[in-house]
Amino acid sequence: MASGVSGARQSRGFGAELRDAVTTRAFLLVIGVLGLQLGFIVSYVGALHHPYPHKASMAVVAPAQVGGKLVAQLNALPKNVLDARAVADEETARRQIKDQKVYSALLFNAAGTQDTLMVANASGPALATAIEKTLTGVEQQQGRTFTTVDVVPLAAGDAEGLSSFYLAVGLCVGGYLVASILGISAGSRPANRKRAVIRLGVLALYSIAAGIGAAVVVGPVLNALPGSVVALWGIGALVVFAVGAITMALECLFDVVGIGIAVLLFVVLGNPSAGGVFPPPLMPPFWRAIGPWLPNGAGTSLARSIAYFNGTAITKPLLVLVVWAVVGVVVALVATAFRPGRGRGIVEG
Repeated sequence: MASGVSGARQSRGFGAELRDAVTTRAFLLVIGVLGLQLGFIVSYVGALHHPYPHKASMAVVAPAQVGGKLVAQLNALPKNVLDARAVADEETARRQIKDQKVYSALLFNAAGTQDTLMVANASGPALATAIEKTLTGVEQQQGRTFTTVDVVPLAAGDAEGLSSFYLAVGLCVGGYLVASILGISAGSRPANRKRAVIRLGVLALYSIAAGIGAAVVVGPVLNALPGSVVALWGIGALVVFAVGAITMALECLFDVVGIGIAVLLFVVLGNPSAGGVFPPPLMPPFWRAIGPWLPNGAGTSLARSIAYFNGTAITKPLLVLVVWAVVGVVVALVATAFRPGRGRGIVEG
C-alpha cells in the first residue's frame, strides 16, 4: 500500500508539483515583493540621484535702492533655484534662519564688494553648499565676493547632519516591525475589539521603551544630537506608535498584504523623501511634496528642530504624527469590529 502511494507521488508531473510548491497566493505575494523591490530602487535613485536647489528660501538685507533689484535677480535665476525675499536687517535675517523660516540670508555690503552669506548647516550641509555654489556665480557676474557664516552649526558628533534622519528611520523601522510581528504571531486581525485594544496597548508600551532607548543612544551615549532627551523621547515614542498603529490598521484591512503596504509607505516612499540625505529644496517635486506628510519626514524635522533650532516650527510635523496615530487606532478598531480574525497565540489571550 505504501509503495503504491509512493509510486503515485513519483508519477506526478512537474506542473502538479509546481502548483503544490508555489500556490497562487504565494505567487502573487512574490510578484508584490518584486514590485516593492523595483519601487525601492526607483524611489531612492529618483529622489537622490540628481540634487539641485529649487526655491531655497533666502532672506536678503540690502539698501532700498538695490534691494528690490537684487531680490528680483535672485528669483529670476534658471530653474527657480532661490526664493529670495527682502528683510529689514541682519538681526531679522538671523532670527528667520533660526526659526526655520528661511534656509539662508545674503547681507549686501553697500560700502564694499564683499557680502556675507549666512547659512545653517544644521538644516542640511548639502543645501548650504548648493546655495553657496549658486551665489558664487551670481556674485562673480557682479564683480563681488562673499564670505560664509554658519549661523546654526552641526554638533561635533553629527558631522554630516544625518543623525536626525537615521533616528527617524530607526524609529519607523521599529514601529512597522513590532506591528508586523504581533500580526504574524497572533493573526493579522485581532479576534475582537478588546484584543485589538490589548494589541494597541502592547504597541504603546513598546513605543515608550523604544523612544527612551533611542533618545539615550543618540544623546548621552553617542553625543550625536544635542537637545532635550525628554523631548526626543516623546517624539520617538510618537513616531513608533504612529507607524505601528498604521501598520496594524493595514493588517486588519488587508491581512499580510498590509505589511507590504506599510513597507511601501514607510520604506519605499518615506525614507528618501524624509529630507535627511537632502533637504526638501534639493529633492524632485514628487518626493518634496510627500515628505512632510509621512512619519519619516515629520520625525526627521522634529528631531532636527529639537536638536538645533530650540523646538521652532514643530506644530505641523507634530500634527502629522498625531493624525497618523489617530487614524491607525480608529481604523484598526473599526476594521476589527467589522472583520474580526480568528485569534491565536499568546497576544490574543
